[in-house]
Amino acid sequence: MSPPTTKANTTMETAILRIPDDQPCPDNKTMFQAFEWYLPADHQHWARLTRAVPALAALGATHMWIPPACKASWYDTNGYDIYDLYDLGEFDQKGSRHTKWGSKEELVRLTDSAAAHRVGVLFDAVLNHKAAADFAEEVLAVRVDPKDRAKVIGEGRPEEVEVWTGYEFPGRGDRYSPLKWRAEHFTGIDYDQKSRSNVLWKFVGKEWAGDVDEELGNYDYLMFADIDHNHPDVRRDMFYWAEWLGSQLKLGGLRVDAIKHYSARFLRDLIRHIDATVGRDWFIVGEYWRADSHVLAEYVDFMDRRISLFDVELCCNFSRISLGEQPDLRTVFDGTLCALKPDNTVTFVVNHDTQERQSLETPVAPFFLPLAYALILLRANTGIPCVFWSDLYGSFGPEPKQDRSNFRPPPADGHVVPRLMLARQLYAYGTQRDYFDRAECVGFTRTGHPSRSGGAGCAVMVNMGWRYATKRMCVGRRHAGERWTDLLGMTYGTVDVDEAGCAVFPVLPRGVAVWVDERAQGRGLVEEFEFDSDIFGFAEEDRRIAEEKRKANSLRRLLSLPSWFGGKPRGTGDGAGEAGGKDGNQAGETSLPLR
Repeated sequence: MSPPTTKANTTMETAILRIPDDQPCPDNKTMFQAFEWYLPADHQHWARLTRAVPALAALGATHMWIPPACKASWYDTNGYDIYDLYDLGEFDQKGSRHTKWGSKEELVRLTDSAAAHRVGVLFDAVLNHKAAADFAEEVLAVRVDPKDRAKVIGEGRPEEVEVWTGYEFPGRGDRYSPLKWRAEHFTGIDYDQKSRSNVLWKFVGKEWAGDVDEELGNYDYLMFADIDHNHPDVRRDMFYWAEWLGSQLKLGGLRVDAIKHYSARFLRDLIRHIDATVGRDWFIVGEYWRADSHVLAEYVDFMDRRISLFDVELCCNFSRISLGEQPDLRTVFDGTLCALKPDNTVTFVVNHDTQERQSLETPVAPFFLPLAYALILLRANTGIPCVFWSDLYGSFGPEPKQDRSNFRPPPADGHVVPRLMLARQLYAYGTQRDYFDRAECVGFTRTGHPSRSGGAGCAVMVNMGWRYATKRMCVGRRHAGERWTDLLGMTYGTVDVDEAGCAVFPVLPRGVAVWVDERAQGRGLVEEFEFDSDIFGFAEEDRRIAEEKRKANSLRRLLSLPSWFGGKPRGTGDGAGEAGGKDGNQAGETSLPLR
């Protein structure tokens, strides 16, 4: 194609990351968050995921983060209100045997299938607190200022309170673990049964952990009954639980919840125990929600760089830029964890906590979702990207309706994000050149690696402006003479790479384009691959409903015919149709098909 002459045609590189061809080129890792907050409580989730594993593996997913699989306070909650670590949907407790997601047997089948497809399942470990105790106990406690947990309020005298801290696990008994939890295993709680008051209480003889986030003075307490990770019973039981978990399920690692709220030393000891018993193969990622990447980087170092953390600042940048508060794409990676600790970072655009009406709601404009995914999926040395459930399969939203009228389909009807994942798997390798020279439009190229897709590379254009944009970018002399097209199929035309290995690449307004050689290895697979985002079977259900309506309408029209018409069903009127005489049809026959 012949691009318009603009000053963009003389774009200059702003950065280059050289990756030599003779260096090893491992597979690109990609994580998939296999749930959203608003999924239905139909207990079929493990079964659905098992059916989805082959397609996810084909997209290049190497890790799958599943929701909390332990028994929670009730069978239809998401699992962060954890009750029993050792009940994976096996025992009749809290209203049912299964969890919201399904039974233990179904979970085992899921992890077996994932392992067979080389997808490592990440178990969501909720180790900060316990909920839904079996009985209350009387303890002495002091009132604590909820805005400054280091400060005791009131008169400071201990008071006798009745707190829900007794755990007997009647459905499980002593199976797997004999520990029965009591008040001594906790540090505090936020409800007194005796006075029926919501007050933050710290138990006498206990102290909040000192190695936690300093927000609110001390952010050890988060919710429910706060676990004392210094208690020897607790340490022994949780260390054993990690070993037990590895013996029950074929896992690829852990996603550890709310780690800013409990002892960092405890978690470091737990990870060292996992390494010594289960093995060092487990990938471990922690949720430490703080938009200060320097603090997160220090935490990674404290953990012997054995843990990865989610890049909170990058998520906040996506939100800020997409909503037009500071719409400068050149700053998208400023202050991010992936810029400081790329080998210990998981990047993401949306997760269950940042969804609408959730505690950490961080909205990203819908048009910007594909742009953000291109930035985390196709770049080098920026951590492991995590694709969110709703961006592959859609979301029911905070107010799901029976008729699904407010169901939100995935971006671009599920077309773009799967192709970006395939592009990562096939073409996002080799030296990276950045062209972050304009606030509203940035680009970068990957030259490819000889061991991947025959050395094919890609050129990525990200444009949040309202105008068609172009950039002259270099993809490497090895690609001279090639003709490239947009893998996403959204920006039309072809681009010819010149003898210097450069070309002018276009992109549509508020869009993204991924340019790849039209004859690159794998292009045919990408073009033919059809990702089925209809994981709930809505299309089949809609077809069934439409067929039932069609038949009902046909019958209604048939019944509206005059009684003397021979095609009227028997029993719907008098005369020949009812008698079935020689001028009428036999019983049960009609002259009009039900169409």
